[in-house]
Amino acid sequence: MSDDLNNLYRDILMEHYKFPRGRKKLEHADIHNEGQNPSCGDELEMELQLDGDKIKDIYVSCVGCAVSVASGSMLADTIKGKTLAEVKKIAAVIRGMLKGEDVPDNIDLGDLESLRGVKKFPVRIKCALLSWTTLIDALAAREQGAEIRTSTTE
Repeated sequence: MSDDLNNLYRDILMEHYKFPRGRKKLEHADIHNEGQNPSCGDELEMELQLDGDKIKDIYVSCVGCAVSVASGSMLADTIKGKTLAEVKKIAAVIRGMLKGEDVPDNIDLGDLESLRGVKKFPVRIKCALLSWTTLIDALAAREQGAEIRTSTTE
């Protein structure tokens, strides 16, 4: 990856860290979950408001490192207005990308592309995955009718 591209990705991460999206607490949430990354100390709270099978609104509050906060912000930016099926697909792509898998060519990740470089720093992968793991666990629990518990990154 070129230095210019590395700098661009770093700038995108810092923009999301300094000005995180999705920070407005929801008046009514259909889904709530909390997540934590014990190895880094990151903590995240997430709420989703649904309109049928679409994400109408999202609240993400993350206290932690720049990668964790930025990833949560990008998640909020990306999934609002998407169907649950689309959200699951995006989450699977991000999880795979962070674990070193190839991203299909037909998927435009937008700002999420900046997370690609995180895989070079294995200790930060859990930070980037925290919001996505919290989201995936919340959606899976909802589908199963189970009570949601605090998610942790593995």
